Amino acid sequence: MSATQAESLSRDRMVEISIAHSPDSDDAFMFYGLATHKVRVPGYRFSHTLADIETLNRRAQEDAFYDLTAISFHAYPYLQQNYTLMNCGGSVGEGYGPMVVSSRKLAPADLGQVRIAVPGTLTTAYLALKIFNPEIETVTVPFDRIIPEIRAGNHEAGLIIHEGQLTYALSGLCKAIDLGVWWRETTGLVLPLGGNAIRRSLGAEAHRIISKALRDSIRHALDDRESALAYAMQFARDLDSNLASRFVSMYVNDRTLDYGPDGREAIRKLLGMGHERGIIPIAPQVDFVD
Repeated sequence: MSATQAESLSRDRMVEISIAHSPDSDDAFMFYGLATHKVRVPGYRFSHTLADIETLNRRAQEDAFYDLTAISFHAYPYLQQNYTLMNCGGSVGEGYGPMVVSSRKLAPADLGQVRIAVPGTLTTAYLALKIFNPEIETVTVPFDRIIPEIRAGNHEAGLIIHEGQLTYALSGLCKAIDLGVWWRETTGLVLPLGGNAIRRSLGAEAHRIISKALRDSIRHALDDRESALAYAMQFARDLDSNLASRFVSMYVNDRTLDYGPDGREAIRKLLGMGHERGIIPIAPQVDFVD
């Protein structure tokens, strides 16, 4: 057998793992090692698909669309039959998180009087908003259009995620509430926002190998921060390098390597409250890859 034939056979025997995550600087940072092949796993090959988080939330309900997918934690109960949660790769708000911003000053108590543009009804931001006040009226707008739509006068207020948390004031908008602050004051816990789910049918051994690969990718990015940030900058909408670095630090850190016991408790608390209050119709059965 020639070297070329051996190489071809080796490729044929590789396990193909489809990965999906959002085109955001924090996700790009944590997947940097895998996406650039700095982190390799013998016998495994990874393909990457990028889509906004609400699209991924919906696709993951379509019979386990991807092997490993980023999701909003709010979406997990709808996927739990086919997916389990990974212990790494998530983003949590340590006393900060999604915000409601508006074109004029509004107090939190005023939010029930305006219709709020939200980035999707399966986002964790939406779940937290509805737990805060179930009576709030919402309308769905693509996440990257919320601030422009408020500035254009089409909506008075909006629920912002991703980089908008750092840039809304530059657009002349006012913060009505930071749901990460509210959640910590209410529960004493971090606000779990997004995580990674892995297809159950892959089995325990593949779960272990892929989890280690993702954790190695995150650790590689944290250890080679300058190179990983340079890679992530291509996905940093409207952020200069300083703001991009700040945003990545908010959502890729030691918590991303492992949620910790209190992080896992926060996920269960958030989904449990959502179910108790009738926002999530399915009883959450939260489990994690060992």
